[in-house]
Amino acid sequence: MITISEAISILKNNGKPLLKKTTKKVEKAGGYILFKDILSPINMPPFRQSAMDGYALNIHDNLSYKLKGEVKAGDGHQPILKKGEAIRIFTGAPVPDSANAVMMQEKVTVNENTITISHQIKLELNIRPLGEQVKTGEIALKKGTKLTPAAIGYLISLGITEVSVFKKPNIAIVTTGNELIEPGQDLPYGKIYESNSKMLLSALYNLRYYDVTLYKVEDDYNKTVETLNTAINDNDLVMITGGISVGDYDFVGKALRELQVSELFYKVKQKPGKPLFYGKKDTTQIFALPGNPAAALSCFYVYVYIVLQQLMNRENLELPRVMAKSISNFEKKGDRPQFLKGIYEDGQVEILDGQNSSMLQTFALSNALVFAPENVTKIEKGDSIEVIQLPA
Repeated sequence: MITISEAISILKNNGKPLLKKTTKKVEKAGGYILFKDILSPINMPPFRQSAMDGYALNIHDNLSYKLKGEVKAGDGHQPILKKGEAIRIFTGAPVPDSANAVMMQEKVTVNENTITISHQIKLELNIRPLGEQVKTGEIALKKGTKLTPAAIGYLISLGITEVSVFKKPNIAIVTTGNELIEPGQDLPYGKIYESNSKMLLSALYNLRYYDVTLYKVEDDYNKTVETLNTAINDNDLVMITGGISVGDYDFVGKALRELQVSELFYKVKQKPGKPLFYGKKDTTQIFALPGNPAAALSCFYVYVYIVLQQLMNRENLELPRVMAKSISNFEKKGDRPQFLKGIYEDGQVEILDGQNSSMLQTFALSNALVFAPENVTKIEKGDSIEVIQLPA
């Protein structure tokens, strides 16, 4: 059995970025990382553009201008203005090449076909120049940029429809156990609804990992070997829930040995989640998580999250940790460090009741894990304690 810090160190020393390329439609590329620089195919804006509603002028020494029509957004014509002439113009509309400033409408007086401006205006005022954001052939976004909603909108505004991005990992979730049945069915005596796979799937979706395959296997050794072999061969990361302990029908450990999975650690001194396995076969990384739901989810956030970040070549491998003031009392049993469900807000954290590893009700209310180290036997109100902030 190893310590939490030893387990985390092993993960960090054995994970490698996936570094594979895939092509995505821009509107479906949110959360992905650019595989290469994006060069702009156009100037943006692609024409001199009015920054506001008002009047485009060909400036002269007088404050009065002759009005010669209008240009609205989307118009393609190019009125020619002589000195002392103006056109009505609207935000986003193309500014004629013969105009050299735009006066906002609030500072203009209109009298039939003549306008009077309130003061002289500087050249190019209120005109967005051609290529102000980016020019044709310049780098629009650099390799390694994470595609946020703003980045997606920016690329689409340049007319870009597809991007090369770093491929996200193919992930398998394997659930084991004869006692498990799907929700929607009648619940016979001795059975429970299987929730771990959908819980982990939801956690992955929340982190924008969508290439996930679910596998289910009964407590049968040969079927366990067959299912795990398929999952390992077809995926970059495999998460198994249940079957890793030492019961008569826990076949996962034996199956992983038969499949020649290299064991990097098994059992971590912690609560919940002591029977945690991590190993590799070729480039596929394998976790065998505890079957108890709260333990499985805790291990996902503390350990699996690190590997996911590594696969995507990200810098911040662990979830954010902060110190907070406890507003609860808690007495820890045993000498194992514990991850406790809690609610963190404004520098304070409440440790919730119901910390059993089989119970999700408390976890459903939590937004943080409170870390109680080995040498801490009790937490009292006012104590400063470490908090792991869970993804929103």
